[in-house]
Amino acid sequence: MTSVKEFRVDEPATAEGLGRGAFVFTDDYSVFDWGKMPDQIPDKGASLCTMGAYNFQLLEENHVPTHYEGVRLPDSDEVLDLGEALSADAAPKEMVIELTQVPDLPFEDGSYDYDAYHAGADENYLIPLEIVFRNRVGVGSSLRSRTEPADHGLDYDTWPEEVVDLDEPIVEFSTKYEEQDRYLNREAADRIAGAASIDRLEELARAVNHIVTEQAAEADLVHEDGKIECLYYDGEIRVADVVGTFDENRFSHEGQQVSKEVIRQYHKRTQPEWVEAVSEAKQQADAESVADWKSLCAESPEPLDENVIQVARDLYCAGTNAYVGGDVFDAPSLDDAVSAAGEL
Repeated sequence: MTSVKEFRVDEPATAEGLGRGAFVFTDDYSVFDWGKMPDQIPDKGASLCTMGAYNFQLLEENHVPTHYEGVRLPDSDEVLDLGEALSADAAPKEMVIELTQVPDLPFEDGSYDYDAYHAGADENYLIPLEIVFRNRVGVGSSLRSRTEPADHGLDYDTWPEEVVDLDEPIVEFSTKYEEQDRYLNREAADRIAGAASIDRLEELARAVNHIVTEQAAEADLVHEDGKIECLYYDGEIRVADVVGTFDENRFSHEGQQVSKEVIRQYHKRTQPEWVEAVSEAKQQADAESVADWKSLCAESPEPLDENVIQVARDLYCAGTNAYVGGDVFDAPSLDDAVSAAGEL
């Protein structure tokens, strides 16, 4: 399914009904849309599964519809809630979910054919959008290059050089299945969403953002931004994929990132040639209307040093411990893990 989690189908979805399957979280990681990187981060998969399951249970408690059914422990077919799994002193790496249909999205003559996607979708499909929410605008945020502060009701002539905290979240729509994500205006997002209401998608994104932000604050984390993906089934929209983890969202503690962003920034500092080659390949692919930008990239990433892998592992695990309010993983305190990440 993705470069960092495997996808198992137990019962396939049909035009008439949802199926059942599971995400199996691996210790792989991906940055800059590269796919699987040369290294693994120990316990990363279990930390993301734990945090994702915790958030899905929070959403269900707050009457937000989702595709989540529970978790499984290794060598067991029993579906458990997260609390049952953790009481067995085992962090799960497998999340059981309802499945919807994902039709083919043809790429022809330099563009994606969403009409063909929806022709094969019926009333049961994964909405081919990511709904992005932002609680603050970082210095390197793409929002700064695409929009002006006034577009969001902000009282700045130009974007300031420091981080901008928002009184109200900004919600945007971007593509999900294209080789390079594109941010969309509301009209384009509405067309790509098919029968699903983008007003409802925005409403769900704001609800998820509110719940994750409140939980993060209890753990002394700042929830900066994130996204949701959703399925459409029989007239209802449900939150799908995985929600509110350190891969899907950005969190910080005392000004230091507690998310995949730490590794992204480390690669920018230590492997700038590869990062620049990725950027150039994406630009070339866009100019030439080529879907597979990686085939145009002349550089490949190098493995990380062992100490960097350990710091990343401790950050994922300490952050998850703090977020769920327990000692799921043997890890340093959040303060110590964040301090070590700041020294990279």
